[in-house]
Amino acid sequence: MPTSHLAGPVLVIGTGLLGTSVGLGLRAKGVAVYLQDISPTAQAVAHDIGAGQPLDSEARVAPELVVIGAPPDVTATLVAESLLKYPNSTVVDIASVKGSILDAVNADVRLSDADRARYVGTHPMAGREKSGPAAARGALFTSMPWVICAHQLASAASVKTAEALAIDLGATLHRMDVTDHDESVALTSHFPQAASSMIASRLLNAQAHQLGLAGNGLRDMTRIAASDEKLWIQIFSHNAKALIPILSGMKEDLDRLINTLNNPTGHGALLDLSQLMSEGNAGQARIPGKHGAPPQAFALVTVVVDDKPGQIAALVADIGEAGINLEDMRMEHSAGHQVGLVDVSVLPGRRDELINVLTNNGWKVAQ
Repeated sequence: MPTSHLAGPVLVIGTGLLGTSVGLGLRAKGVAVYLQDISPTAQAVAHDIGAGQPLDSEARVAPELVVIGAPPDVTATLVAESLLKYPNSTVVDIASVKGSILDAVNADVRLSDADRARYVGTHPMAGREKSGPAAARGALFTSMPWVICAHQLASAASVKTAEALAIDLGATLHRMDVTDHDESVALTSHFPQAASSMIASRLLNAQAHQLGLAGNGLRDMTRIAASDEKLWIQIFSHNAKALIPILSGMKEDLDRLINTLNNPTGHGALLDLSQLMSEGNAGQARIPGKHGAPPQAFALVTVVVDDKPGQIAALVADIGEAGINLEDMRMEHSAGHQVGLVDVSVLPGRRDELINVLTNNGWKVAQ
């Protein structure tokens, strides 16, 4: 059994996607986990898939750690109740907003500073479009960022326990203050969700033949629009202060684009369009590359594959046998044809070698 930094037991309150994934990950490390959820069904599903044992209402448990995996609108209340009920336990939450929760915990008159010292706000930057315990995965947090937002009163021991949770689940530790965190996730998570949802909403009245032309670009842009709407309503409202300036900036860009397109042949119109695209190119280039390294441009090789079992596996095997590292891979199905187009990304210096290898192995490379 792999060793763990947490001794346990750990109580997980809220057995949705994240809470259940925490339970599964800790159980795989041999840590005792108890589960509690307002929904008996969700708790039972989490138990059935091995995330932990249901906590009997009469049971006397002294958890080392309490993990609050509930929606943002009830998180602060559950944090406060847990601090009072388990006076020797560290309590963390895993909600995606931190400022409003910390403010509510600080404002709770039932809590002393000694109670608040045992609370640490955290945020695992992991998830899926699917929700609920059935979608949980023990490896959900592996290599993903886990932000620790230790407030001024947080004790060193409780911060260490919060960090141990992230380490045991295979996550990468990041330390930020509450304001910086909320502004950062507003830009990198909440804003993309809002943009994706608004783009997808434009498809509601589209004709079927129009959507038949959809490619990976539209799918990529709208993938997260399938996320849990009830959760995102709460996230938007709790982080509105940080999100509004970003949306306002986008509105200014949209107004600028609309004004330009109203007179696309006017003086300076093409220059303005070019500048908008260039700003997008420059912004995209700032997104970190693999493993958080600086962005790096890869060479793209497009391979035509038949839509039948074993093709992708055979393609990857041929690339591996040639000793060429596959940096990224994406697939797009060709409308009206039983073939797919696989975009393989490699280091620029290996592109010609890859084309030769694949061509010699009988693959059709679209150059």
